[in-house]
Amino acid sequence: MNSGLVPVVLCGGSGTRLWPLSRDSYPKQFLRLLGEETLLQQTVQRVKDIDGIGAAILVCNETSRFLAAEQLREIGVEGAQILLEPLRRNTAPAIAAAALYAIAQGNDPLLLVLPSDHVIHDLEALHAAIVIARNAAEKGNLVTFGITPTGPETGYGYIRVKACKTNEALPILQFVEKPDRANAEAYLASGDYSWNSGMFLFRASRYLEELEKFHPEIVSACREAVDGAKKDLDFARLDATAYAKSPDKAIDIAVMEKTSFAAMVPLDAGWSDIGSWDAVHKSAKQDGDGNSIFGDVLLQDCEGCMVHGASRLVTAVGLQNVVIVETADAILVMDKSQSQKTKKLVEKLQAGNRPESSTHRQVYRPWGSFDSIENGARFQVKRISVKPGAKLSMQMHHHRAEHWVVVSGTARITNGKKQYLLSENQSTYIPIGEIHSLENPGKIPLELIEIQSGAYLGEDDIVRLKDIYGRD
Repeated sequence: MNSGLVPVVLCGGSGTRLWPLSRDSYPKQFLRLLGEETLLQQTVQRVKDIDGIGAAILVCNETSRFLAAEQLREIGVEGAQILLEPLRRNTAPAIAAAALYAIAQGNDPLLLVLPSDHVIHDLEALHAAIVIARNAAEKGNLVTFGITPTGPETGYGYIRVKACKTNEALPILQFVEKPDRANAEAYLASGDYSWNSGMFLFRASRYLEELEKFHPEIVSACREAVDGAKKDLDFARLDATAYAKSPDKAIDIAVMEKTSFAAMVPLDAGWSDIGSWDAVHKSAKQDGDGNSIFGDVLLQDCEGCMVHGASRLVTAVGLQNVVIVETADAILVMDKSQSQKTKKLVEKLQAGNRPESSTHRQVYRPWGSFDSIENGARFQVKRISVKPGAKLSMQMHHHRAEHWVVVSGTARITNGKKQYLLSENQSTYIPIGEIHSLENPGKIPLELIEIQSGAYLGEDDIVRLKDIYGRD
């Protein structure tokens, strides 16, 4: 039996409470909210020096796969396995798929399950708690980490143990859903309750054994999905038909609340799940007036505010306890005490089929990104950035023509049967229906302006004929 420790990083969340910065196409774990590294990068980095740690397994939504891979590459992480979920099925199936995948590699490691969007400031305390949890998991326990409360928080679930201020794994007596204010204050006063962190440590086979007792249909569906997984570049794509058979269940409900082997290790390490803009404000550096600012921001006579400017100057005068978040296509202004209600706002945007609910103006692709800087009737202007060595798919459009103007770098153009190079200030024209492709053969990013014209300019008017990234 393998006693190694494998991090399982859950990257499938959407983070709607941090709209408009976090969106379905670019969720919060990929954002640089608190420092130069993204939340995902911080998660991977904080456990890299643990004794006996193995290569991570990331469970990632299919639409975010290239973001995850690129961010691992940025911090020099090699050997990580990225499992692609064809659809979201919550944490119990995601962890089951990771456990089955790890066992299929010929090992039965301990799994350290980590959400990819948390902040932990005290790494020494975290590592000490992991040692305690590891010893308990070696004995067959399913261990979670309970966060020492700093206040009567109503946005978290709670875990009850007996006398949680100890340096050992304690049997869990009760899981409690998010309480009202009065119950949260009572929990805090008792000293027997911790916040539920959503972090776990257990042996892969033990988790599957316990899950099999209570939800064998999850294990069956995930086993079939892993057995039918296909290698796709650097990813392992779970079988979609099989994975869809799994019930949508959280690990707490599916296993931890039912098993007799649930244990909790207390953790006091400056933890936050960054589940709201108020939480971001509390975790960020603040000035003498309690303000936290990001980007090009100028405040006058403001106190307790969090202001985030992404694309332009943002100013505020005489405000208290207000959140302002600006992006290229949306602005959020909110009383900081109401930050848990952002999700309801996003639901209204979704109900109105507003694209701002799910996508940014700048859209990331495996080859780079594009920014829709202007559009109108029968035209759209994009700024396109192509990474060195990257190539867009060989494609054609039924309804639009395209003009490309190179701003910087070198472009290799395929335009029908012709292939040629364009450099700075040169341009070309792609007629409707013409097969074409764009490649950056150089050593620096390729920047160009694309002017689209035609009756329909949607992204679904792309017929891909050949693609090095395996997209349909």
